[in-house]
Amino acid sequence: MNTNQIHQARPWPGFPTSKGLASFGDANCMEQLLVHCANAMESNDATLAQQILWVLNNIAPPDGDSNQRLTCAFLRALIVRASKSGTCKLLAAMANARCNLSIDTHTFSVIEFANFVDLTPWHRFGFTAANAAILEAVEGYSIIHIVDLSSTHCMQIPTLIDAIANRLEGPPMVKLTVPGVSKDFPPMLDLTYEELGSKLVNFARSRNVMLEFRVVPSTHADGFASLIDQLRLQHLVYAETGEALVINCHMMLHYIPEETLSPLPNANSIPYTFEPSPKRSLRTMFLKALRGLNPTIVVLVDEDADLTPNNLVCRLRSAFNYLWIPYDTMEAFLPKGSKQRQWYEADICWKIENVIAQEGLQRVERVETKSRWVQRMRNAEFRGVSFGEEAVSEVKTMLDEHAAGWGLKKEEEDVVLTWKGHNVVFAAAWVPA
Repeated sequence: MNTNQIHQARPWPGFPTSKGLASFGDANCMEQLLVHCANAMESNDATLAQQILWVLNNIAPPDGDSNQRLTCAFLRALIVRASKSGTCKLLAAMANARCNLSIDTHTFSVIEFANFVDLTPWHRFGFTAANAAILEAVEGYSIIHIVDLSSTHCMQIPTLIDAIANRLEGPPMVKLTVPGVSKDFPPMLDLTYEELGSKLVNFARSRNVMLEFRVVPSTHADGFASLIDQLRLQHLVYAETGEALVINCHMMLHYIPEETLSPLPNANSIPYTFEPSPKRSLRTMFLKALRGLNPTIVVLVDEDADLTPNNLVCRLRSAFNYLWIPYDTMEAFLPKGSKQRQWYEADICWKIENVIAQEGLQRVERVETKSRWVQRMRNAEFRGVSFGEEAVSEVKTMLDEHAAGWGLKKEEEDVVLTWKGHNVVFAAAWVPA
């Protein structure tokens, strides 16, 4: 969108000119302006919201520095929220009339997506740490069943197959199960599950590994209930054949609603409402169902932030103070105007819109902090296992391939990816207690 189209004239007499707005340009000030704008929109104060929008439009161009582009993305999300919710109707009407609010997310080819994943350690960190933990856990097993709950379309699996193929005792048989999610959130891949499975089977064959690939139609919206049912049916088989059951969760569990869906008795247009209940949440039920499968190992990799608050301002603050990181990393090594930078930032824009503009079932980006996931896993009767020296060494070697701002730290049993000292992504390994 061209945010400069929203309002060109100064909102009230005596307000500073564009040149006089330079003092508003630091990140803290931009965050405060976004918070005031959100409050104005929520209270239906169109006049105040429009005044703040004028300021933001002049200090946060879509082609500015990383903080300006971040702020522009949040501003756009607030306008989308206004247009969807019906609040600030004058503002919403103006935005709809003058602005292109669509996000042009990219659908990747396999090669494009592999290169995309390699841009930063955002995903590679989790791949490396998880694969090291999995390899250690399945040592000695002749059959390994991997349930891959990942937002990255099995991109982690070829590296794991490579490592498995080189085992001293010879390669095991690998069964790979993925949920057939109708995925409407980025990153998107221009490949069917059948095509993906065929590529993985052929790759495994080239490494002398027998791979069975299976898709179970299932969705994050109900806590992967169909997948859990299928795994339960096979649970006795695992025990009899001595299969290792690996549950690999890579940035997918935060799409499971963290609240309970309850029917509304007198609702015609909206059949469900979210009712906060930690003891009965789908996430809690999902983790307890996993525990009932008695897996060999569960690996959990996700972003270390809290995007779950019901209060819009709290959610905005938390998202702003986390999502500056991907913009900052792009600024460090991708040139302005590059296709990869556009694709990367379009996906972040989608996340920001989902966090800010959507509610209920449509708000799927519900990331939780590492500490909250640790508590959830312990409540589900899992215990954490520490990443060994070899795993940490492999992660450090991988980080050496990237920009100097990336770092690694250990927190109890877990490992955490950092950018300029700030937590970004965590990896944790769990076994039944």
